[in-house]
Amino acid sequence: MSFLDVTVAARALADAAALAVRLLTARSPQPVHAAVLLDGGEAGLTLTATDGSLTVRLDVAATVHTPGRALVSRRGLADTVGGLPSPEARLAVEGARLAVTVPGARFALPILAEAGSPAGAASPPSGPTSRVADAWFPAASLPPESVRVDGPSLRAAAAAVAGAASREHALPIFTGVRIRATGEALTLLATDRYRLAAATVPAACAPFEALVPAALLARIAPVLGRAESVGLHASGDRFALSWPGGSVVTPTLGDAYPDAQFDRLLDVAPECVVELEAGTLAAAVERAAAYAGEHGRLTLQTVEGAVLVRAADPLRGESEETVKAAVRAGRATRAYQARLLADALHAFPGETVTLHIQPALRATELTTPASGLRYLIVPMRPAEPA
Repeated sequence: MSFLDVTVAARALADAAALAVRLLTARSPQPVHAAVLLDGGEAGLTLTATDGSLTVRLDVAATVHTPGRALVSRRGLADTVGGLPSPEARLAVEGARLAVTVPGARFALPILAEAGSPAGAASPPSGPTSRVADAWFPAASLPPESVRVDGPSLRAAAAAVAGAASREHALPIFTGVRIRATGEALTLLATDRYRLAAATVPAACAPFEALVPAALLARIAPVLGRAESVGLHASGDRFALSWPGGSVVTPTLGDAYPDAQFDRLLDVAPECVVELEAGTLAAAVERAAAYAGEHGRLTLQTVEGAVLVRAADPLRGESEETVKAAVRAGRATRAYQARLLADALHAFPGETVTLHIQPALRATELTTPASGLRYLIVPMRPAEPA
């Protein structure tokens, strides 16, 4: 038997434990899905956790006094190490507990040696051992790497595109982000049928495609942005992201994406083109939203050198605001849902955005040459006459 005994930086351990809690779902009938496996070895300390679908691995630099393993509550570990009043903490198995010790304080978490063992399966070693079998702990392995891309670029693309995906699980295909490598670039695309976002990240690699849960990409995007480079791993029905010190592995959504239809939507032919500051228009839209009624309806009208942002509701009143803009190639008036328009504008922080307004109810495109992001919003139908 080997008993885990390591010394770690308390802040690094707290950050890793909190990230594992944030990425994984909390509800599961299997107790092991609420646990985290601590593995101390030559490389330091590795935290591995799974909710039965997503697997997270996070490395923490550590001085390993005795190699070993311990399985403890994921939430319990995060709560314990989250506010430790010391730069370092010592984690050591003591009987059936994992002791977390700092100067002047000691905490002890129960070791989940047998909790959650699948019915009919062999139990892990009993007693106060920290050795937990890989075959028993259901963590997915990391597929081979398909491509490595710039972390901040992937973060910007993932955060913007994932926000356009649907949150209605009745249509699971639209809760995902379609990630496709074409050989010269990586493209990300998502839609909830009322808006569509597509972004491009430079990448030289063999072609592959995966439909990845958008909620995962949205939660992991800040971590990707702090990494110099991020590996993408695609193999059959599994997809993974890896960065120095961590990785996540998830099943793909598996359904085919209607690419031909989206290619037609992305073939934009505007009747009016407008350039303006995204942040200025977003602020005006958010002010107008207070007057946009229960359906959140507001109108953009192009005039000479400006866009008029209007909203009106019989109960709340009305608003009109002028936003300076460069208007070319015609005039147009379109109604949009305020929330969708604000989300689209927030995807271009601090940038001058171009609106390509298409005829009738064809989607309006927002884009900038520098970002490689295209965001389309479907206008609302004209209001019925009173």
